[in-house]
Amino acid sequence: MLRRNDLRFAEFARSLSTTQWQQASLCTGWTNHEVLAHVAYGYQAPPSALVAGMATHGGSFDRANCALARHLAAGRTPGELIADLIAVIDAPRGLGRVFPPQLLLGDHVIHELDIALAIGRNPEIPVEALTAVLETQVRVPNPFIPARARARGLTLHAADAGWRHGTGPLVTGSAAHLASVLAGRPSALEHLDGEGVPTLAARL
Repeated sequence: MLRRNDLRFAEFARSLSTTQWQQASLCTGWTNHEVLAHVAYGYQAPPSALVAGMATHGGSFDRANCALARHLAAGRTPGELIADLIAVIDAPRGLGRVFPPQLLLGDHVIHELDIALAIGRNPEIPVEALTAVLETQVRVPNPFIPARARARGLTLHAADAGWRHGTGPLVTGSAAHLASVLAGRPSALEHLDGEGVPTLAARL
């Protein structure tokens, strides 16, 4: 599923214009171009580069991750980054070899949503991939994105995917918008309904 999704994402990425790549994404502080760089680099990043980046940025993983993405985007065009991604999908190196595939799928799907929703495109991510990401978000601990904690004590319902999880105040919306909010993107909150939305919003 991860491989199929990455190849489909590459086709989506090829459809963006130069102006769209320069726009701000839903991932705070990154342009769409920098989001693409992050996805492409994740399959080949040596752990040593991240460790060195954290040392330079006061031990912060987030700041180091940001700096690496910006550095790569500054030196590679979107077309080159798409080619880089395709080249390593079947032969990941570095962190890409050891990172759990379900978390990689979540990372790539959320970042595609960061791009698509930012430019006003309807996401074309298959329901099976979105459902897999939601299941991972609510069940698998993630040291980088506390989606499971955000979902606790709420009933989440993605009507378009036939997916439901949890007990408590209801939060309903599309699978894409639910996944985006659980990943910490508040702009998708306006697309959700239910008495549990204020609780979820307060957890972002």
